Amino acid sequence: MAAQPHRPYSGLSFVLPAIAAALLLAGCASTRGLAPQGHAVEADALASSRSLEPHALSDAAFPAADWWTALGDPQLDALVREALQDSPSLAAADARVRQAQAQAGLADAARGPTLDGSAQYAVAQLPKTLAPGEMSDKVMHNTVLTVNFKWPLDVWGGKRAEYEAALGQARATEVDAQAARLALAANVARGYVALAQAFDALDVAQREQARATRLHDLGKQRVDAGLDNQLQLRQAESLIASARQQAQAAQQEIDAGRNALAALLGKGPDRGLEIARPQLLQAPAPALPGVLPSELLGHRPDVVASRWRVEASSRGIDAAKASFKPSVNLSALAGLASVGLSDLFSSDALLGFGGPAVSLPIFDGGRLRSNLAARDADYDLAVAGYNQTLVGALHEVTDAVQAARALDAQIASATQARDAAQSALDIAAARYDAGLGTQLDVLSAQRPLLQLEQQLTALNAQRYAATIDLDRALGGGLAPAGPDAHPRSDTNPDLARAPTP
Repeated sequence: MAAQPHRPYSGLSFVLPAIAAALLLAGCASTRGLAPQGHAVEADALASSRSLEPHALSDAAFPAADWWTALGDPQLDALVREALQDSPSLAAADARVRQAQAQAGLADAARGPTLDGSAQYAVAQLPKTLAPGEMSDKVMHNTVLTVNFKWPLDVWGGKRAEYEAALGQARATEVDAQAARLALAANVARGYVALAQAFDALDVAQREQARATRLHDLGKQRVDAGLDNQLQLRQAESLIASARQQAQAAQQEIDAGRNALAALLGKGPDRGLEIARPQLLQAPAPALPGVLPSELLGHRPDVVASRWRVEASSRGIDAAKASFKPSVNLSALAGLASVGLSDLFSSDALLGFGGPAVSLPIFDGGRLRSNLAARDADYDLAVAGYNQTLVGALHEVTDAVQAARALDAQIASATQARDAAQSALDIAAARYDAGLGTQLDVLSAQRPLLQLEQQLTALNAQRYAATIDLDRALGGGLAPAGPDAHPRSDTNPDLARAPTP
């Protein structure tokens, strides 16, 4: 029989039918009935205009990046800068960012071709029981040099989707790191306000102790003169002891506040001893940009991070769907092999193998469907997290601005009441000095003054805290980049309608 002529592309006659058969069998693994259920909420659909409108100013801007400077204390500014430089919590957030970026890099690398090289030298000796005759007991030297090429073609875009999903998670982690910085700055500012409140409470206790001491001295004079008895003296001593206890409690709060700030700075407790008394100057009036709530999405790092996770989960669904379809891989192996080094680089030592390969799922026990169902659930969880974060963001903004307005009114009323109580005490003390009044009159006037001074201390601290909460709720001057909106009806049409920062 005559030899058939060599046809270099005759292998295509086998490959093309194989691909066609693979496409026909692909229906054995179906995505039928599987789809995500989550629906992203439109920000403007969350009714907030009636709650925010009385406080909104159309020309008001979002907070500046250094929003804490509005409180007017240079020491606070320095503490926040120190915390943002040295805090271990931020180092952990940065490490998570690098970890997520590395995962995205791995997903990207899986999309491209690989080329591996290997070299092997082996010595073999076959026993007579396996190779009788001339081959037995003969030592053979084998040398093999190979280059292996592999390229999994991304025909359906599944590997790209996996990469984009990992990239979306990395972007979310980057925004999380920004959120961690915002949270740390807010915690330092809040701790600083608590320290200021503790110092103010110490002042109140010391003033009360001074008033009680004066009352005691006056009472002693009256006892010595025979005008009063020991009862009034003991009552004054009780007031002094009570004020002293309040001063001791305030000092404990000061020590605890300094320790807490030192920990936020990532330093030991001795660093807290260097923190001087806060000198907060002002709590700015609350103001809201008139573009809320839609513009809030681009300024809140937690909302932007949640939006990135929705996008990443959506791409994960695309990747899972692509695994239902046939995969095509190109591979080639080329090298040199010989039983001796002298023949290794001769034409007879050439070694080669390669070509395209097609594979597809036919029966996998439900693995692919379960994987897609899990990706759908991941998407639903991401959407639910996004919706909850958005609702929580508007809640925080509304709470902060309403609290600031209400506290301003309460502080004004409490200040008026405190001034009236001080006048009443001055009158009662003057009458007692002149012998026209009793110690009971002084005690009755002194008690509400103490309560009002303590109340004002707490209200002022709450007012500063409301300023911090509002700046944080409005994003703290950050504007993290969010994913672009683009409709993808093949995954979930609701994603195209979801609000994008």
